[in-house]
Amino acid sequence: MATACPHLSTIRKVKPSAKGCEECLKMGDTWVHLRLCLMCGHVGCCDSSKNKHATKHFHSTKHPIIQSFEPGEDWKWCYVDSAMVG
Repeated sequence: MATACPHLSTIRKVKPSAKGCEECLKMGDTWVHLRLCLMCGHVGCCDSSKNKHATKHFHSTKHPIIQSFEPGEDWKWCYVDSAMVG
């Protein structure tokens, strides 16, 4: 269930930085699922992927909210609150 989150105000209209995980593409590596940063548009791989670039992006930038970048999925996650958000 999605919760109210004070970080929802950080969401911006973003353009995805790549069609796949930005860092994995540069490294020639693979990923499991993709996540989109809703503050800057960075596309990174999920925590099920060996490189966990979406979470690394959060730790380096503190951009709090990501959205699934998978077709047919429309959920959002706040790293700060460790919660699904709406």
